[in-house]
Amino acid sequence: MEDRIELKVLGITMNSIHSDAYAVLLEQVDGPYRIPIVVGQAEAASIAMRLQNQIPPRPFTHDLFTSVLHAFGIMPDYVMIHSFNDGIFSSYLHLSSATQETELDSRTSDAVAIALRTGAPIYTTREILERTGYMVDENGKAKREQRHVKLEDMPTERLNERLKHYVDSEQYEMAAYVQRILQARENEAQGDKTD
Repeated sequence: MEDRIELKVLGITMNSIHSDAYAVLLEQVDGPYRIPIVVGQAEAASIAMRLQNQIPPRPFTHDLFTSVLHAFGIMPDYVMIHSFNDGIFSSYLHLSSATQETELDSRTSDAVAIALRTGAPIYTTREILERTGYMVDENGKAKREQRHVKLEDMPTERLNERLKHYVDSEQYEMAAYVQRILQARENEAQGDKTD
């Protein structure tokens, strides 16, 4: 099996740019890394309810899915966050029953919410941990400053990736901002050709 590192859910934080976006903060078990994963409001509420051991008056979708798994004797063995592309984490749930094993593709937020309800461990790879995470000291403070590259300073190829990510995640204000930067670059390039 691939090299894997266990993570635990540390908590939920609000996104400082968009009030309707949240981040699940995952922490390396017995290690210095933390990984923030952006999730939607519904997923954040579902994860937060479980972290606070609250029981909703009616089951959330993740509660229902977990009940279905248990009713049919299916056990979530673990969650694997296996890739990170275009700003999006991809995961799968490894499930087993008395007769078979399977892996189901899952949004990371859903996989984490289900793992919290079933006690399934959450794993990722060393490469994803180092690429997307940041290190903290024993007091929980970042060991190094996170590098924040201004959108204006990003190469065009990277800006196009960010544009796709913002559109896919319905962050239209940020998408429009990136589009303006790309348009300004295109206008500047065309101006250079006419001189």
